[in-house]
Amino acid sequence: MSSVGRWGSPCLFPLQLFSLCWVLSVAQSKTVRYSTFEEDAPGTVIGTLAEDLHMKVSGDTSFRLMKQFNSSLLRVREGDGQLTVGDAGLDRERLCGQAPQCVLAFDVVSFSQEQFRLVHVEVEVRDVNDHAPRFPRAQIPVEVSEGAAVGTRIPLEVPVDEDVGANGLQSVRLAEPDSPFRVELQTRADGAQCADLVLLQELDRESQAAYSLELVAQDGGRPPRSATAALSVRVLDANDHSPAFPQGAVAEVELAEDAPVGSLLLDLDATDPDEGPNGDVVFAFGARTPPEARRLFRLDPRSGRLTLAGPVDYERQDTYELDVRAQDRGPGPRAATCKVIVRIRDVNDNAPDIAITPLAAPGAPAASPFAAAVAAAALGGADASSSAGAGTPEAGATSLVPEGAARESLVALVSTSDRDSGANGQVRCALYGHEHFRLQPAYAGSYLVVTAASLDRERIPEYNLTLVAEDRGAPPLRTVRPYTVRVGDENDNAPLFTRPVYEVSVRENNPPGAYLATVAARDRDLGRNGQVTYRLLEAEVGRSGGAVSTYVSVDPATGAIYALRSFDFETLRQLDVRIQASDGGSPQLSSSALVQVHVLDQNDHAPVLVHPAPANGSLEVAVPGRTAKDTAVARVQARDADEGANGELAFDLQQQEPREAFAIGRRTGEIVLTGDLTQEPPGRVFRALLVVSDGGRPPLTTTATVSFVVTAGGGRGPAEPASAGSPERSRPPGSRLGASGSALQWDTPLIVIIVLAGSCTLLLAAIIAIATTCNRRKKEPYGASPGFGKEPAPPVAVWKGHSFNTISGREAEKFSGKDSGKGDSDFNDSDSDISGDALKKDLINHMQSGEDSSFPPNSAFVPSLAFTTACLPSISVPTHFPSSPLFLTPPVVDLGLPHTVNFKMPSRGNSSS
Repeated sequence: MSSVGRWGSPCLFPLQLFSLCWVLSVAQSKTVRYSTFEEDAPGTVIGTLAEDLHMKVSGDTSFRLMKQFNSSLLRVREGDGQLTVGDAGLDRERLCGQAPQCVLAFDVVSFSQEQFRLVHVEVEVRDVNDHAPRFPRAQIPVEVSEGAAVGTRIPLEVPVDEDVGANGLQSVRLAEPDSPFRVELQTRADGAQCADLVLLQELDRESQAAYSLELVAQDGGRPPRSATAALSVRVLDANDHSPAFPQGAVAEVELAEDAPVGSLLLDLDATDPDEGPNGDVVFAFGARTPPEARRLFRLDPRSGRLTLAGPVDYERQDTYELDVRAQDRGPGPRAATCKVIVRIRDVNDNAPDIAITPLAAPGAPAASPFAAAVAAAALGGADASSSAGAGTPEAGATSLVPEGAARESLVALVSTSDRDSGANGQVRCALYGHEHFRLQPAYAGSYLVVTAASLDRERIPEYNLTLVAEDRGAPPLRTVRPYTVRVGDENDNAPLFTRPVYEVSVRENNPPGAYLATVAARDRDLGRNGQVTYRLLEAEVGRSGGAVSTYVSVDPATGAIYALRSFDFETLRQLDVRIQASDGGSPQLSSSALVQVHVLDQNDHAPVLVHPAPANGSLEVAVPGRTAKDTAVARVQARDADEGANGELAFDLQQQEPREAFAIGRRTGEIVLTGDLTQEPPGRVFRALLVVSDGGRPPLTTTATVSFVVTAGGGRGPAEPASAGSPERSRPPGSRLGASGSALQWDTPLIVIIVLAGSCTLLLAAIIAIATTCNRRKKEPYGASPGFGKEPAPPVAVWKGHSFNTISGREAEKFSGKDSGKGDSDFNDSDSDISGDALKKDLINHMQSGEDSSFPPNSAFVPSLAFTTACLPSISVPTHFPSSPLFLTPPVVDLGLPHTVNFKMPSRGNSSS
């Protein structure tokens, strides 16, 4: 079809093209109306919402349909809301039939910068002249009586034109202009068209019994379309009078829609002045009475009473037009028609309808079919897809809203409608159930369900709301519909441990892989957002700085903690482990808890002897033979690395041979002489087994063999036990304990320094003394010297060989214990037995023999030590022995070092050097 054929003259095409897209904003500027012609090519632009609503389009602006619409009819571009004709095109007759106005209505939501705007769009599809009129039959027979009066109307079958408006059927005429008939086309009250054959002049059957005419039907398109049919008119004879209706040709009646069946609408009392069969009138519906009206209304053929045969519904149809035909029964019956218009009066018999359209997620298909869109268009934009019967709850009305949605977020669109009219059809809606949601008016009869507060799924996962719609009728009718809003989960909760600090105890020496404890964290979110995994936070342990991951491990799924190594209480008493629990959400949330692993002590260390340190598992203690009974001779010290009862030590002496002569304090370790050693010869050895045990279960012990060596000399009497605060010093391996219990521990470098310093001091003093003596001898006469005067010098005791010899004082002045280096000294000759061993033996023998060797009064016995290899003293001798036997107070200690001892006996009054 050419453009001229479709649109009319070319000069009108720009005007019609300009009127294709126009916008009229009503209802608070949220309803947009467009118009387009049917048969427009696919892709034809109808309008752009962003431009017509004066919206600034940005990168995040999008337009989406609230529910599914047939994209083959109309398309909505998401970026700017441009409406275009779909691939299937628009066929007004298929969409809306004979409706005077064809409107496609739908809702579009625009999203921009986290804001939304609901737009109600109505697209009017305008008709084009694409259909020609069409007669139901090609041959139309008609009968008319010759006695029919001028103006008699004979109903004809109306041609059908699927177009509407100006493009629809406009005229029906006869092709013969000189015929006694004409055709009149009329429009009824219900919008339907009817055609009547009107008699223009009296007929004379005798002159012409039939007429063959041609009917021409034409529409109002540009150019117009037409159709033809053959009309055959047969002229009947006789009957002079026709029945007549007292109401006239048109009668109107009003009927309430709730009127009961059988109610009388009208008594059609048509009369015929003829007599006999020519005056006997029967009634019937005319051919133009629709089948629906024949079903709802009953006409008595004899009396003409019109009654209600079925319930009527104002919301379905508010007006009915009935054609009643009254005909006599004479030969060539004459008939009359009366048009009865029944108007239905509305009553409040319909409860409001509620349609809930949840906001579909982006990309999710809607559930409404194309038929719902067609029905919505037929109802003028009302949503008919999700509405149920009056007062009937709608199943499955559920919305899903994320818990992170902001206030005033769109949840659903609620549309209300009432098929009643006037106040009976005015609906008000309310939302009940929770203050977190509220209704916001959108446009006429529509509301938006929006959030009124922030949502928390963990606190309220689901809201059961109630929508109540009520009309303003008397009495009002109400519809109650449950509505469920489910809150979608978001990762807004971090895992929480059951406690911030876990305390775990484990015994030391545990096997690697031993189970320690299990930590538990709970996440109130769902799915991956609530799936908790555990991991170990790395840290350094102790002074060694080892990684905590080398000590323990954690199961990421269960939170079970296992030891990776064996713990030692003595090196690590507490291990602090921090466990982190993380969920599987995005972004990931986490929390941590501290696990304190306390290592418990076990008896895994035996006691260790500290003082004296044993040599090859044995100790030696020197005990003077004259030590008094109950005297402390030594103290044993030991330590245990364990703590508590495992570190409490107990001492015991066992297996004493040859007899029990010593006892040891069980807790103090102090060894006390319990026997008598005065009868024991020097060198006698007493042996015992020293047992040191801790208090563990079972106890651990350490043993050592103790040898008590009896030495010559006497003790100092009962000794006071050493205080616990003055621990005895340890000695080198193989050393002995003194009789008093005090250990002799030698610091070799310090002693060497002290002895060297002392030796130098003594040497310097000796040089000074010799120089002074020599100087004095030069100045004084010989007799002035002591011992060389008139009085003889007292005798002096000198050690000679293996005994003391007494010599005169004068000989003593000539005596020198210092070797001159020429071999003239008896004390330092190579054949002299002055070694340490011989001297010790001689002194000990002298002490044992009990000789009462007397020294002259004021005599002195001063040792002079000459160090050869190591400057360690081996003999301690008192400086004065006034009229008393020679004895050694401390025991002789043999260090096994070579030494030389020289004795010099100075005269009285001279200082010893």
